[in-house]
Amino acid sequence: MTHLPLGPGREFDRIRAIEATLGARAAALGDDCALIPLDNGDMMALSTDTSLEGTHFRRDWLTPEEIGWRAAASALSDLAAEGAEVIGLLAALTLPGDVTDAMATAIMSGVGACVSEVGGKVLGGDLTRGTSLSVTVTVVGRAPRAVTRHGANAGDGVWVTGTLGSARAALAAWDSGREPRPTARIAFARPLPRIAAGRFLADVGATAMLDLSDGLAGDARHLAAASGVALDIDLAKLPIGAGVTEAASALQVSPAVFAAEGGEDYELLATLPPRSAAKLKQAAAELRVPFTLIGSVHAGEGVRLHLDGQEISIAGYDHFR
Repeated sequence: MTHLPLGPGREFDRIRAIEATLGARAAALGDDCALIPLDNGDMMALSTDTSLEGTHFRRDWLTPEEIGWRAAASALSDLAAEGAEVIGLLAALTLPGDVTDAMATAIMSGVGACVSEVGGKVLGGDLTRGTSLSVTVTVVGRAPRAVTRHGANAGDGVWVTGTLGSARAALAAWDSGREPRPTARIAFARPLPRIAAGRFLADVGATAMLDLSDGLAGDARHLAAASGVALDIDLAKLPIGAGVTEAASALQVSPAVFAAEGGEDYELLATLPPRSAAKLKQAAAELRVPFTLIGSVHAGEGVRLHLDGQEISIAGYDHFR
């Protein structure tokens, strides 16, 4: 089965090496979810994600419930990127010796609250002792019309849900020894998976879609590579989140560049034909999710980022950079 092409970066070089080693022993790799055909024509969507203390969160930043919520949200966001509805999830906790029973229970309470918010249940999991606290979440969903990263066409518009950059603004505040603004803190600690928005985008004809876990600048390259197209994105059109202007000013960069570089927004990047634009505008109020047109799809390859009439080069987050 054909694997989807991936964009640049050391993390994805490693994935390519794993694909080459597995060869025919692996199904199609490279999308937000594994997709398994069901008898009724739907697809079962599966994905897994690990949140590790010191890499994805710190206990002095988040409550135990928020650690669990955030771990669940990051995995559930992959279902949103496929246009899937949520069946449930399994959670595996690795607990060091200083984690109390009450804390472990509170983490799972956060996991349960997040999956319940988007219509699913905790289906099972695992507990083990280890040297670092981690939460690994495997999600299960169903997609009547799965939207992969492959399918964007020249002439499509490039759209994004919500606002960008607030999670990075929260991290920048903590790193500088300050408490983030409440709205930025919520964006990091309690992101809401865009399940309803993803299903709507699938229904109205999204041609390709992924979630923005590693930043717009990096993730857009994976959609372009998988679809075999070029994306032109106007950074001046990005919907800027709370706290971004202040955080960007401290680093002496523009808010748009700050937002495009930052990861963990868990918003959706989607390509849609022009005829779908009116439907997005009509649905924004009902879903309480903004949809913003930020660019266009063209023949070619790669991603061109523009700001104030100039083409600029920036990267997203790479775990192994």
